[in-house]
Amino acid sequence: MSGPDPRHRLILEAPERASDGMGGQTTVWRALGAIWAGMRASTGREARGEVGAVSVVSWAITTRAAPAGDPRRPRPGQRLRMGERLFRIEAIAETDAGGRWLTCHAREEGGA
Repeated sequence: MSGPDPRHRLILEAPERASDGMGGQTTVWRALGAIWAGMRASTGREARGEVGAVSVVSWAITTRAAPAGDPRRPRPGQRLRMGERLFRIEAIAETDAGGRWLTCHAREEGGA
Protein backbone atom coordinates (compact mmCIF):
# COMPACT_ATOMS: atom_id res chain seq x y z
CA MET A 1 0.00 0.00 0.00
CA SER A 2 1.38 3.40 -0.89
CA GLY A 3 0.87 6.36 1.40
CA PRO A 4 -0.18 9.94 0.78
CA ASP A 5 1.76 12.23 -1.51
CA PRO A 6 3.94 14.27 0.91
CA ARG A 7 4.54 17.33 -1.30
CA HIS A 8 4.08 20.12 1.25
CA ARG A 9 6.99 21.25 3.44
CA LEU A 10 5.76 22.33 6.88
CA ILE A 11 7.59 23.51 9.99
CA LEU A 12 6.57 21.81 13.25
CA GLU A 13 6.46 24.33 16.12
CA ALA A 14 5.95 23.92 19.87
CA PRO A 15 4.73 26.57 22.35
CA GLU A 16 7.04 27.81 25.11
CA ARG A 17 6.49 30.30 27.90
CA ALA A 18 8.79 33.34 27.91
CA SER A 19 9.07 36.50 29.99
CA ASP A 20 7.26 39.47 28.49
CA GLY A 21 9.72 41.90 30.10
CA MET A 22 7.04 43.36 32.41
CA GLY A 23 6.85 40.63 35.06
CA GLY A 24 4.45 38.40 33.13
CA GLN A 25 4.75 35.67 30.56
CA THR A 26 3.85 35.21 26.92
CA THR A 27 3.76 32.26 24.54
CA VAL A 28 6.47 32.02 21.89
CA TRP A 29 6.72 29.32 19.22
CA ARG A 30 9.95 27.36 18.74
CA ALA A 31 10.62 25.56 15.46
CA LEU A 32 11.32 21.85 15.99
CA GLY A 33 12.08 20.97 12.37
CA ALA A 34 10.61 20.47 8.92
CA ILE A 35 8.28 17.67 7.86
CA TRP A 36 6.84 16.74 4.47
CA ALA A 37 3.11 16.07 4.39
CA GLY A 38 0.06 15.54 2.24
CA MET A 39 -2.77 17.98 2.95
CA ARG A 40 -6.53 17.68 2.45
CA ALA A 41 -9.03 20.39 3.39
CA SER A 42 -12.20 19.24 5.11
CA THR A 43 -14.93 21.46 6.51
CA GLY A 44 -14.93 25.23 6.69
CA ARG A 45 -17.00 27.83 8.48
CA GLU A 46 -17.08 31.46 9.49
CA ALA A 47 -16.49 32.36 13.13
CA ARG A 48 -16.30 35.57 15.14
CA GLY A 49 -12.80 36.74 15.98
CA GLU A 50 -11.60 39.60 18.16
CA VAL A 51 -11.69 42.04 15.24
CA GLY A 52 -14.46 40.52 13.10
CA ALA A 53 -15.27 37.44 11.07
CA VAL A 54 -12.58 34.80 10.48
CA SER A 55 -12.53 31.78 8.21
CA VAL A 56 -11.93 28.47 10.01
CA VAL A 57 -10.92 25.44 7.92
CA SER A 58 -10.30 21.91 9.20
CA TRP A 59 -7.40 20.01 7.61
CA ALA A 60 -6.18 16.42 7.54
CA ILE A 61 -2.38 16.67 7.30
CA THR A 62 -0.68 13.29 6.79
CA THR A 63 3.03 12.67 7.32
CA ARG A 64 5.36 9.74 7.93
CA ALA A 65 5.02 8.61 11.53
CA ALA A 66 7.75 8.88 14.13
CA PRO A 67 7.60 6.62 17.21
CA ALA A 68 5.57 7.80 20.21
CA GLY A 69 7.75 10.00 22.42
CA ASP A 70 10.03 11.02 19.53
CA PRO A 71 10.33 14.86 19.37
CA ARG A 72 9.70 14.65 15.59
CA ARG A 73 6.21 13.21 16.21
CA PRO A 74 3.57 15.99 16.11
CA ARG A 75 1.34 16.34 19.18
CA PRO A 76 -1.91 18.17 19.97
CA GLY A 77 -1.15 21.70 21.14
CA GLN A 78 1.66 22.12 18.63
CA ARG A 79 1.22 23.73 15.24
CA LEU A 80 2.45 23.43 11.67
CA ARG A 81 3.56 26.46 9.67
CA MET A 82 3.61 26.89 5.89
CA GLY A 83 4.92 30.39 5.25
CA GLU A 84 2.46 32.72 6.99
CA ARG A 85 -0.24 30.03 7.24
CA LEU A 86 -0.68 28.34 10.64
CA PHE A 87 -2.35 24.99 11.33
CA ARG A 88 -3.11 24.30 15.02
CA ILE A 89 -2.95 20.55 15.74
CA GLU A 90 -6.03 19.37 17.63
CA ALA A 91 -5.74 15.56 17.35
CA ILE A 92 -3.41 12.86 15.98
CA ALA A 93 -4.29 9.45 14.55
CA GLU A 94 -2.22 6.66 13.01
CA THR A 95 -3.51 6.29 9.47
CA ASP A 96 -2.54 2.71 8.70
CA ALA A 97 -2.32 -0.53 10.68
CA GLY A 98 1.48 -0.62 10.30
CA GLY A 99 1.85 2.80 11.94
CA ARG A 100 3.83 4.23 9.02
CA TRP A 101 1.60 7.28 8.49
CA LEU A 102 0.22 9.80 10.97
CA THR A 103 -2.68 12.18 10.35
CA CYS A 104 -2.77 15.51 12.17
CA HIS A 105 -6.29 16.90 12.43
CA ALA A 106 -5.64 20.63 12.42
CA ARG A 107 -7.49 23.93 12.21
CA GLU A 108 -6.42 26.93 10.14
CA GLU A 109 -7.84 30.33 10.99
CA GLY A 110 -7.53 33.36 8.76
CA GLY A 111 -9.26 36.53 7.66
CA ALA A 112 -12.63 36.04 6.00
